[in-house]
Order: sequence, then C-alpha cells, then structure tokens
Amino acid sequence: MIETDKRKAIFLLHQEGMGAREIARRLGVSRNTVRMIIAQEGVTPHKVRADKQQIDPELLRRLYAQCEGRIERVYEKLIEEEGVAVKYSTLTRMLREQGISKEQKVRCDRVPDQPGVEMQHDTSVYQVKLGDQRVKIIASLIYMRYSKKRYLKFYRAFNRFQMKCFFHQALAFWGYAARICIIDNTNLARLRGTGSAAVIAPEMEAFGKQYGFEFRCHEINHCNRKAGEERSFYTVETNFFPGRSFLSIEDLNQQALEWATVRMDNRPQGKAGLIPAKAFEYEMGFLNRLEAHLPPPYLIHDRGTDEYGYIAFEGNYYWVPGTRRDDLRVLQYGDCLKIYLARQCLAEYPLPAQDVRNKQFSPEGLPAPRHQPKNRKKPAHEEEKRLRAIDSCVGAYLDFALTTRGIQRQQFLRKLFALSRKMTPGLFVKSLERSLKYRISCLDTIERIAVLQLGQGAQSLPLAEVDEQYLQREAYLEGSMTEQPDLSIYQTPEEQDHE
Repeated sequence: MIETDKRKAIFLLHQEGMGAREIARRLGVSRNTVRMIIAQEGVTPHKVRADKQQIDPELLRRLYAQCEGRIERVYEKLIEEEGVAVKYSTLTRMLREQGISKEQKVRCDRVPDQPGVEMQHDTSVYQVKLGDQRVKIIASLIYMRYSKKRYLKFYRAFNRFQMKCFFHQALAFWGYAARICIIDNTNLARLRGTGSAAVIAPEMEAFGKQYGFEFRCHEINHCNRKAGEERSFYTVETNFFPGRSFLSIEDLNQQALEWATVRMDNRPQGKAGLIPAKAFEYEMGFLNRLEAHLPPPYLIHDRGTDEYGYIAFEGNYYWVPGTRRDDLRVLQYGDCLKIYLARQCLAEYPLPAQDVRNKQFSPEGLPAPRHQPKNRKKPAHEEEKRLRAIDSCVGAYLDFALTTRGIQRQQFLRKLFALSRKMTPGLFVKSLERSLKYRISCLDTIERIAVLQLGQGAQSLPLAEVDEQYLQREAYLEGSMTEQPDLSIYQTPEEQDHE
C-alpha cells in the first residue's frame, strides 16, 4: 500500500511535468502504480466493504427483542428457524453497527482551560485509622480547573446539607467562585436525568445562584470530564495519607486544610510547573466575587424543652437558659447550633464530633445545671466491665443472660452489679454458676439461690425434691409417647453418679 505522502509527491511531480518512468525510478515504484495514482489525482481511494451476507435489520431487531437481548440465542434462531448461515462474530458486528445490541459510545468533549469558567467537585470513600480505630470516612474535594487550587475536607457522613456547608466553607475561604461546577450524576444535586439532560434539584439550583455558579453533570462513564478532580484524589491517596497519623477527624481535617491550601497551593503542578497560588491571582479577575457576609446554609428544627430545661438533638442534650418550657426553634449550621425563641437567640453551641452521643452541654460562663435531662440514656458499660472482672464464670453468665429475649440490658446490669455488692465474690460466683446451669435470668431467683447457698455453707445445694407420683399424672401420660428430652446439660458428673 502506497503511503499518502508518497501519493501526493507522485501527483505533484506529474503536475510539474516529470514523466512516469522518471517518477517510478526516483521513488522506487512501478510505472503502472504511478499511472494509477496520477489517474486518482494522488488521493487514496475510499473503499467501502461490501458484506457478502445481508440480513434484514428488522429481522435482527425482532429476534433480539424475542430473545431478550441474548445474542447467542439470536444466533441459534437465525440458523435453525430462519435458515441464515452466519458466523457469530459477523452477527455481533451487525448488531453493534445497527445500534441494536448496545448504544454506540460517544466521545467525551475536550474543553479548553479558561480562567474563571469551571470548577469541579466530587467525593470519595476511604478507610482511615483515627487514633486506634479504623473508620470509614468520606472525602469531599473542590478543584479550580484553571488555577488547580484545591479545598479538601473529610466527613463521617455526607448528605445534601453537608454538601452545601462544604461549598460555603471552600468558596468563602477563596472569596471567589467559577461560573460552572462539574459534578457526577449524584442525587445530592440532581433531581432527574443524566449528563446533559440532567435536571438539577431546585434547592441546589437556588443555592448555586447565591454564589454565582450552576451545577452541570457530565455524561455517564465520562469521568475524565473532571479529570483534574480524579487526579486530585489520586494525589490524596499517594501524597496526603502516606506517612501521616491522625488522632481524630478534627485532626485529620486540620492537616487536610494545611496540605490542600498551603502545601499544594505553592507546589509546582504538572509539566508546566504551574503554581496554583500565582495562577489564582491571575484568575481572580475572571471569577465571580462572593458577596460580603454571605450567610451560611442551615437547617431548621423544632424542639420542645423538658422539665429540666434541656432539648435533645442528634443523641445529645443542650441546656436552654431561663425558667420557661417553650417550644423552640433550632438552627443547625455546619459547625454550630443556635437556639431561638421568638427570633431571639438564647444560646449557641458548637457541634460535637459525630461519634459523641448521650452528652449534655451547657453555656460556658454559666453555672452547670443542677439536674440531668429527663430522657438521658444511662449506659452500664462500667458495671459490665467490673462484673466481668470478678470471674470468668460471671462473664459466661453475662454472655447468656444479655442475649435472652426480653432482658433490658442496662437495667439488668445495674441490678446485677448492685446484687454483687451485697455478698462476697465467692458466694456471687457460686450463685451465677448454678443460675447459668439452669438457664436462669430472673434476678429474684438468683437472689434466692444465693440465700440457699449461704445457708448450706461449704456444702453444695441439694437437688430439688421431685414428687415421684408425677408418673401417674394425666398430663404425663398424655405426653409419654413423645421422645424424652436430653437433660444431661443440666447435670454434673457427681449428680449422674448420685442418680
């Protein structure tokens, strides 16, 4: 096959008046080839492959629908029922070319880097060791496409409200926003549709207008549309996490803020050696400047005050100053709570870590409340720990009793711990050994067992007295045809010998 450049050279030499024999001698091709290329004016002819076999497209569509998209079954029906001898590879090619088997992949557009036009956002899930515990966290990262600035923060959970708070923190930190934010097809911002047909939720559309940008979804499987964002997550995995340790999620976010806005901001990026901090200074003139004192996003909750002056919020209790028991309005911000009564702010509390539960908070600078919240949970972790430290038999009994249906765990542990303080450890262990043997979880019965053990001293408790006349009872005779239960688990070797 003659290359395109050589074809053009042959035709140009011919136009300059050189003969076919001389052209063939100089370029090392035959004279017949030279004459053919001259006749084609140096253009490579486009040959359309003519299929030796033609199959009606309507037939293929009908069989494809009947076979529910199973191409192997379509192949069998063509041969056996329609009498069409076709190769399987040819059939699959025909189905692809005619758009029957699957849609043709559309190429992702290449968008030039323009200052002030685009920023990108995405999230990624990681397993990170916080202190001594490995937990799942969600990384949220926003990326300026032109200047390559980044803002990174981690969350235990990420929802639409957290997304709003993150955008407010990042854009307020920069003071500017691009006109478009490229996202994937996440339900946090999208109402319906995908890609260019995606409809953004009215709530998020209104949120974006406050900051001067609009959300735009990329096509499905076109993650490279936000390649800078994807590359940023790779940098997080390879540059931020390795060699660093984190005590808590607060410590993690503090290090992430310093890494993204200081270290990476002044580090040359890519082959061009672009420094984001300097590029951003140029890009500021093209970005939308945020309004001063733009209010942060918040959620509204209605709460009632209990008789001790507390409101409950996300498993914790917050004290409300005053003496009245009013229905209050709580505004939840990204980092704090504000409690309002008739548009007057009564108290403001910083939000604790998401793993903090069952804690009570009161305003700083005021005396601590005298009472506990009404519905405050009272866990018995310390009581359980002390009980298991007495003896391994006590731990075995707790494993049995705490899995029994109907047992109120915390109340049971506190009462059992109180019972252990009323007797010696030896007596308590003996009582629980017998209770475990007979599968007893009633505390009153355990206490009676302890009294009997105390009366016997060092001797073992006798076996329960059994009336031998039970063999003649009507209820016994009715059930005498059933299989005998296996009671060996309740007997010790000494009792078996006694029998």
